[in-house]
Amino acid sequence: GVKLLLHGLCSNTTVKSLDLKGNNLRTVGAEALGKLLRQNKSIRSLILEWNNLGMWEEGFSFFCHGLGANSFLQRLDLRNNQINHQGAGELAMALKQNASLQELDLRWNNIGLLGGRALLNCLHSNKTLKRLELAGNNVPSDILKAVEQAMDHNQDRQTILSETQNRAYILSKEVLSLKDEKTKQFLDLMDTIDKQREEIARSGKTSAARVSQLQEALDEQHSIMNSLKAKLQMTEAALALSEQKVHNLGELLNATKAEQTSMAERHFTELQQQKQEGADREGKLLRDLSAASEKNLLLRNQVDELEKKCKIQQDQLFQVKQDLTNTTAELKLRAVQAEERLEMEKRRFKQSLEDMESLRLKEVDHMTQHIEASERSMQDRIQRLEAIRIALEEELSQVKAAALTERGQAEEELIKVRNQARLEEQQRLEHLEEKLRLMTESRDEAQNCCLKQKQMVAEAQAKANQLSLHADGLRRRLEELQQDLNSKEEEKVTEVNKVKVELQEQIGHLQAERTAQEGLREKIAALERQLKALSSNHREALLDKEGEISMLLEKLRMKEADISRMREEEAQRASFLQNAIMAYVQGSPLGAHGSRK
Repeated sequence: GVKLLLHGLCSNTTVKSLDLKGNNLRTVGAEALGKLLRQNKSIRSLILEWNNLGMWEEGFSFFCHGLGANSFLQRLDLRNNQINHQGAGELAMALKQNASLQELDLRWNNIGLLGGRALLNCLHSNKTLKRLELAGNNVPSDILKAVEQAMDHNQDRQTILSETQNRAYILSKEVLSLKDEKTKQFLDLMDTIDKQREEIARSGKTSAARVSQLQEALDEQHSIMNSLKAKLQMTEAALALSEQKVHNLGELLNATKAEQTSMAERHFTELQQQKQEGADREGKLLRDLSAASEKNLLLRNQVDELEKKCKIQQDQLFQVKQDLTNTTAELKLRAVQAEERLEMEKRRFKQSLEDMESLRLKEVDHMTQHIEASERSMQDRIQRLEAIRIALEEELSQVKAAALTERGQAEEELIKVRNQARLEEQQRLEHLEEKLRLMTESRDEAQNCCLKQKQMVAEAQAKANQLSLHADGLRRRLEELQQDLNSKEEEKVTEVNKVKVELQEQIGHLQAERTAQEGLREKIAALERQLKALSSNHREALLDKEGEISMLLEKLRMKEADISRMREEEAQRASFLQNAIMAYVQGSPLGAHGSRK
């Protein structure tokens, strides 16, 4: 029945939780469960309590292979399934491959010491498991504590990953908002430039229409005033020169506007590149910091384990010392009692010394044999403790060597990261200096262009003044020559006044363009200030990160110094204990009496 049910669930996509508690599953059921875990992609919780799956080794191994291939299950309950240390080894292999399981309940099984070690070893490669219950499995307390530490480490790692993901999401949002702001600014600049171009085109059209009207009026007057052709030709030549100058001024203005637009586009692209480079550098630094934090956590766990081992060794040495003091006290008490008995027997039974000497000799022999046996047992125990101490010292040396190698690698990586950051900062500073130099050169060029335009405007004003004076002289001569054409001369004066007004309007347009150029300069200065602020913030962030790295290195050095100091203290205590035992064995009165016998 279980086989048919699980076969139907292999293709199901809606069931999230499956409870098969107390169904007496066997090899066929275990194999069906392994197939279900391989094919199903929707089940998140599986409860298999009270099913004795551990009794069927082949079926349970098939189930473990399916668990290793699954990447969707999050909770698994295997309580009271008679899983032994071999089944725990299979589960450990499956957990090394699995990357989705978060809770595993193995209470009230027969995992034992070997199974607990296998599960503890698999936790070094599994970083997703957050809860592992091992109560009622005859697992030692030190392994349970190590498993709890691994679970805490995995939980801390998950929280750090979630925090980094949140930070990356926030940074991406900020980058997108900055991009939107820059695009809006660029569009505003383009709109203003288009408006300025439209205004220039309108002014050019109006000026061209007015020039055509003036030419028509002059042609009409040319037919009327034959006597003044030479003078009118002179005025037309002057007007043509002024038109050419106005045209040249318009071309210069167009060229300056095109240069300003190109400069704005260049600055915008350079700012985008700098922001992208800053974001990439921040991502690299965050990754390096996360790797360093993980290595520091591993080193802390190793240091904590070493401290626990040293505490256990100190407790054992303290127990040995207590045993030695108890045995010495018992031996002294026995010796004192024996001496008191001998003195009493000498006082009371001086006559029966010959009969009691044999009994006394037997008692002394028995006591010496008992003392020799106790000394042998103590020597064996001391040898065992020395062997344990030597093994622990070897483990400490190996762990210290590994820690030194890892610390060396971490220092090399930190040095590389610092050198890369320094080189990148130098390159960026050189690039910014070049940009500032280019900006200053462009600013000087723009100022020179503005000065030239001012000179041209002044020349045009002077020429306009000369033309007005010349027109006044012509009017006076025309009034003297022909009084009949006074009306026509007044019209001519009005037309000249219109030309003056147009020139004044063109001067006003030039001044407006000048104010626009000043606004662009202010925007460029604001962008330079923003660049300086960003560079200063980046430098402060780098300094903070370097300070954190130095603090971590100092903590590592302090931990290494504490470990070396504890090792020296343990060696001194062991040497003092050995010397005390040897001195006691050599200088005890019972030992001397036994040697004489």
